[in-house]
Amino acid sequence: MRRLGQIVLALAVLLPSWTTAAPAATLVPVGSFDQPIYVTSDPLDPDRLFVVEREGRVLVGGGGGFAPFADLEPLVSCCGGERGLLSIALAPDFPTSQRFYAVYTGTPAAGGAEGDIHVDAFRPAPGGGAPLRERVLTIGHSARENHNGGQLQLGPDGYLYLSTGDGGGVGDPDENGQDLGSLLGKVLRIDPRPGAEPGYVVPADNPFVGVSGADEIWSYGLRNPWRFSFDRLSGDLVIADVGQEVREEVDLGVSPAPEAVGGAGANYGWNCREGSIEYDDAPVSCEGRSGFTEPVFDYPHDDPGDGGAHGCSITGGYVVRDSGLPDLYGRYLYADFCVGELRSLVLSGPSAGPESDRPEGLTVANPVSFGEDSCGRIYVVSNGGGVFRLQGDFGPGCHSVPPPPAVPAATPVAGPPPLVILRARGGRGRTVRLIVRLLPCGTNGGAVVYLNRNGRAFRHKRLNRGCVARFRVRVGRPTRFRAFFEDQRSQVRTIAFAKPRP
Repeated sequence: MRRLGQIVLALAVLLPSWTTAAPAATLVPVGSFDQPIYVTSDPLDPDRLFVVEREGRVLVGGGGGFAPFADLEPLVSCCGGERGLLSIALAPDFPTSQRFYAVYTGTPAAGGAEGDIHVDAFRPAPGGGAPLRERVLTIGHSARENHNGGQLQLGPDGYLYLSTGDGGGVGDPDENGQDLGSLLGKVLRIDPRPGAEPGYVVPADNPFVGVSGADEIWSYGLRNPWRFSFDRLSGDLVIADVGQEVREEVDLGVSPAPEAVGGAGANYGWNCREGSIEYDDAPVSCEGRSGFTEPVFDYPHDDPGDGGAHGCSITGGYVVRDSGLPDLYGRYLYADFCVGELRSLVLSGPSAGPESDRPEGLTVANPVSFGEDSCGRIYVVSNGGGVFRLQGDFGPGCHSVPPPPAVPAATPVAGPPPLVILRARGGRGRTVRLIVRLLPCGTNGGAVVYLNRNGRAFRHKRLNRGCVARFRVRVGRPTRFRAFFEDQRSQVRTIAFAKPRP
């Protein structure tokens, strides 16, 4: 009689051909578009995505396809140089007002000169037709077609943040980056009042109110901060600033308190510095200047070898807070437009620094932007037309862990998270029993645990009162299993069958 051979259980590190080389996530296509440049989602419905196309269109949809949401083409100057519709941010009351903010380089029809930067609010017109426009802010930028910046984000403090480039040209010829009288080469912070005149007010605690003549400035010394983001858990401000000829950089403004934004008044150095080094062609006005905020990470244009980061134009992403991507959780995800390799690093804490930087085994042709939906899932946008979602072991669901509530000082701090243990026992034929146990059990009896097979969502089951769940599975070839409870995960177990004994 033939009988079942030996079941071999091994940690993933013992099987590099199956696990170590595998990426922490896969790229799942969302759709194909015409010059997509940004993606975000409805604040109440993360599956309702908004894709921005550079020529001036905003599309809305999801798994069932996309439909037009707003057409701003008559107002948008595109697509010379780096001009176009650059990004959008949905207003806090979007579910009821349908209002969104857009930043774009304008035609004369938008008011001002060709190429000026406009931030406007838009909402659907009653009965259809062109969306209603509510002007917010205009910044002169007609001289050159590049370095427009282009990110809009609502901060954890409720204010609207905008990044602007230095005005274009080589080396910031107008020296806007260091000029506190100019709104170019900056991150700006405003309180929009669409429909009013003027269309915004300046928050009273902006760092240069009454000092610079450009009260909107939050931080400065930037060349072309094409993309920045907020860590949805900590509130930290992360800026990816595109370099000149030598270095690309990541700047960090650490949040000082809950619902507060870091980086107030920071000078990130351009055009006196490029990344962490002195800029070769710095103007005379840089002599003797100090107090620059150094980048937390920068990388060269030349390939340093050994798999190190390099490229020509950084595309900033997000600190990953999707617990469906456990191997990326808490890491800052970014890419380079010229190389296409997705990479990540730790920005703060004891393990932070350049040594934490690593490739993620994923490549996208000319990644022009990242995006984050309202439950924390991450997207990457290719200049070639594709938009992709990063999907990990949990599968496509919404698995983001919300920020924990503030704990009063007198409240005891909770203990360590439970440990997820996954074991296997032989069954009949090629059937295997997988046993998931949670230690300590505490009050987790009845909670749901998830079982993944070869990196994909497979099954889920409720724990019994003893915090144990059992699964029966058939295995015909080496197969990796991992169990998850909330944002905790077990070690990978690989099950294989030896040649049956006679």
